[in-house]
Amino acid sequence: MPVKIRLQRHGKKGKPFYWIVAADSRSKRDGKYLDKIGTYNPNTNPATINLDVDSAVQWLENGAQPTDTARAILGYKGAMLKRHLKGGVKKGAFTEEQMEEKFNAWLEEKEGKIANKASGLSKEEDKKAAEALAAEKAVNEARIAANTPEPEAPAEEEAPAAEASSEEE
Repeated sequence: MPVKIRLQRHGKKGKPFYWIVAADSRSKRDGKYLDKIGTYNPNTNPATINLDVDSAVQWLENGAQPTDTARAILGYKGAMLKRHLKGGVKKGAFTEEQMEEKFNAWLEEKEGKIANKASGLSKEEDKKAAEALAAEKAVNEARIAANTPEPEAPAEEEAPAAEASSEEE
């Protein structure tokens, strides 16, 4: 029974939400699965991924083949790296503790990159909102200036008064 790690679609039309599952390759895309490994929500920015890394590594070591998208997600969350490091422990290249140190260091670096991206996106959104507000204020000021009547009538009344004063002299 060949096992695949793949995405199982949930959510409504236009708003996909995926479960990351280990399933028999002969079962339907949204059909029966062996184990739910995590979730993937591409609707948020950056995408939200919850993954049980240890379960994913266990399935990979047992021979499960990830699909292309699942492989990208597993690599993004570090499951592929952890599997690679476990191979190094089996071969005696380093110890279990060294493997955990390397993996945790990689996770911290990755979380830092994700946090920087999220903060950068929020800064961009704030900048765009400020620009939109400034543009809207400019349009409103132009509209107010266009609708304000000009004081031409009082200027014409002052002109005859000036003529009358010159005639009286």
